[in-house]
Amino acid sequence: MLKQNQSQKLLQKLSPQQIQLMKLLQIPTTNLEERIKEEMEENPALEYADEDNTDQDEYRLENEGDAEEFESSEEEVELTDDTAEKVELDEFLRHEDDGDYGYGDDYYGGDQEQKTTPVRVETSFHEHLLDQLGMLELEGDRLRIAEQIIGSIDEDGYLRREPTAIVDDLAFGQNINTSLEEVNELISQIQDQFDPPGVCAWTLQECLLLQLKRLPQNADTKNAIEIIGKYFNEFTKKHYDKIQRHLGLSDDDFKKVIHLIIKLNPKPGSAYTIVSKAESYIIPDFFVFNNGGVLELSLNSKNAPELRVSEGYREMMRAYERGDKKNKAQKEALLFIKQKLDAAKWFIDAIKQRQHTLLQTMQAILDFQREFFLTGDETTLKPMILKDIAAITKLDVSTVSRVANSKFVQTEFGTYKLKYFFSESLQTESGEEVSTREVKSILSTIISGENKRKPYSDEKLTEMLVEKGYNIARRTVAKYREQLNIPVARLRKEL
Repeated sequence: MLKQNQSQKLLQKLSPQQIQLMKLLQIPTTNLEERIKEEMEENPALEYADEDNTDQDEYRLENEGDAEEFESSEEEVELTDDTAEKVELDEFLRHEDDGDYGYGDDYYGGDQEQKTTPVRVETSFHEHLLDQLGMLELEGDRLRIAEQIIGSIDEDGYLRREPTAIVDDLAFGQNINTSLEEVNELISQIQDQFDPPGVCAWTLQECLLLQLKRLPQNADTKNAIEIIGKYFNEFTKKHYDKIQRHLGLSDDDFKKVIHLIIKLNPKPGSAYTIVSKAESYIIPDFFVFNNGGVLELSLNSKNAPELRVSEGYREMMRAYERGDKKNKAQKEALLFIKQKLDAAKWFIDAIKQRQHTLLQTMQAILDFQREFFLTGDETTLKPMILKDIAAITKLDVSTVSRVANSKFVQTEFGTYKLKYFFSESLQTESGEEVSTREVKSILSTIISGENKRKPYSDEKLTEMLVEKGYNIARRTVAKYREQLNIPVARLRKEL
């Protein structure tokens, strides 16, 4: 049975500008230039500003009025034949001479560097292996089988396909009939002759054995081979006393053997791995300078070129204004021009608002963690969550989160991710709240100074932190230790 009823609801609808801004806020500086190029490809009304024709206009943090107006704007433009007749040129051309959409040198606080893109020339790991195939003097199907084997090696240097699977791959993929014996023979040749040593192994144990067999064979090497071959499980768990008893070695001889094994490379292909993601190259979004005790904040502008509305589209609007007759085709052209001009202005406004929001948020973080930016001492970090910065900036928590995500700030003490400055609080015995970052720093210091022959257990670490006034449980210490990528006491043990 169908029923009709009325209900009153509150709905919030984001304007296109707001949606565009939210997406831009998440983009780090390393990807902003690519995003701008994508927008320019879609919208011919948007172009780079010519330095000779663009007035240098300073955009400052205190322009909060413009920012609030942008955020609250939800006006939608309805493009019809009626509105086409009422288009006023001033709406689109009013900023033609005042450089309103340009970003000047003053805004970024320095001379613009020449925009160049460095090109890396490197040999990948698989290319390095393929170059060595000439040593095997293979031809025809055997060469293609060896290439298939190399293609099955991952970036760490390990073979991730079983010989039977490689035989099937060759049969179904390349119509090559081969045997398990032939594949294993070529795998052995790659393992024995190719660099780096240890490549094409299936397991870590085999990888280490392959490297040891390439070394000069002496007493230490033979003992190392025996340890990895017979006592690998005990070695990984650092049960050194048990291994030493079985081998009957003195302390000095056993130390030399263990140090020999530790020097081996568990990932032989890692030295050749090329990481192509933009995130692997940290380009700071902000710069903080200490000018005689006064902290100065600036924004990175390398990947934010100056933008403006296309001069060609301005001329089209002028031509329409000068025309006497406005037929249907001219009206449709005008609507298209108006849409592109609107989109260009919206995007430029979004870029401006992005800069404003980034600076506003980073300035709040800078003021909140002022002691750290002055001293670089991790223990001076205050407990700070997204809600704290949102309250200072009057921004939504989700907006602050978008700014803090994938953004970096360069200081005189190093480059940090913005999320580094956010941490929960922990209460001391005196009732004072301290940052969990401070507790982690002290925990790391204690572990780095411990006797590696007898490393501290989590229970002992808890007692030491309690003695320093930090009210903390053992399971919390274990959690912080894992977050610091510090193994348990047994695995920290050294000879």
